[in-house]
Amino acid sequence: MNKIIECELCPRHCRLAEGERGDCRVRIHLDGELKTLAYANPCSVHIDPIEKKPLYHVLPTSGSFSIATAGCNLHCKYCQNWQISQRPPEETQNYELSPEAVVREALSSGCRSIAYTYSDPIIFYEYVYDTARLAKDKGLLNVFVTAGYIEQPPLKKLCPYLDAANVDLKGITDEFYQSMSDAHLKPVQDCILTMKRLGVWVEITNLVVPTWNDSPGDVRALVRWVKESCGADTPLHFSKFSPMHQLKNLPPTPVSTLDMAWEIAKSEGLHYAYIGNIPGHPGNNTYCPGCKNILIKRIGYTITENHLADGRCEFCQHPIAGIWTR
Repeated sequence: MNKIIECELCPRHCRLAEGERGDCRVRIHLDGELKTLAYANPCSVHIDPIEKKPLYHVLPTSGSFSIATAGCNLHCKYCQNWQISQRPPEETQNYELSPEAVVREALSSGCRSIAYTYSDPIIFYEYVYDTARLAKDKGLLNVFVTAGYIEQPPLKKLCPYLDAANVDLKGITDEFYQSMSDAHLKPVQDCILTMKRLGVWVEITNLVVPTWNDSPGDVRALVRWVKESCGADTPLHFSKFSPMHQLKNLPPTPVSTLDMAWEIAKSEGLHYAYIGNIPGHPGNNTYCPGCKNILIKRIGYTITENHLADGRCEFCQHPIAGIWTR
């Protein structure tokens, strides 16, 4: 009898016969067991500024040791890392890097965090889990950069070892998720809410794609969900889309559209709304919700001014939500 194994990591619940791989390309049924092909073999290893994740409220100017493996459980038409996310591990150039080695390299390079990023760390879950436990013991922060398409039990098991996450909330309708990513909205929302409830610092990114999710109505609905469900102190990053992968026919996001999204977020009462991929835009900066002064001035990923002192505004002493010390 050919045994069928059901993967319970993400909402796809792939049912696999012997030798079959899941939709993510890295989880496989071998010898009657579900195994991973994405462990200790990252295809991307870099040191990034934490601002690149983007995380604007976590240890500003610090370095984050960033790793990714091949594979992903989504199939986004605009994926900027499709060369690794849409391929299996045998088709990428990989490094041999154990969890112990990741932590050792992060410490020796002076980084203050490890970021699991670029593709989606959900699909290299076991690698993340083992590395994060070691990292936490050594005083490093663990940063999860994800689309949030994960089931609740594995997420809840991982959250005690995560310090911060940037979750890609791609749109606010299920129709958008099905058309753009072959996925569903609710598991992503559930992921965000669970992370917040379990004490993970969460920032949200929305890539604004022309003709897809850029209407004022969609933006306002997304902003309202963030404020009502996650709180006004949850940073929301609106990012500029650039044509790539399967959406090369679209133009880049106009600055006017990003301005519109930014203004809606502020008008709806979000304290920390940002614009990404437009260096020098006022939306790069962090403003105090109290006195409205610029707290952190950025040009792209570079910080040129910082007026935070012990997590408070230097001008009016208003507390600023985030992780400001290790």
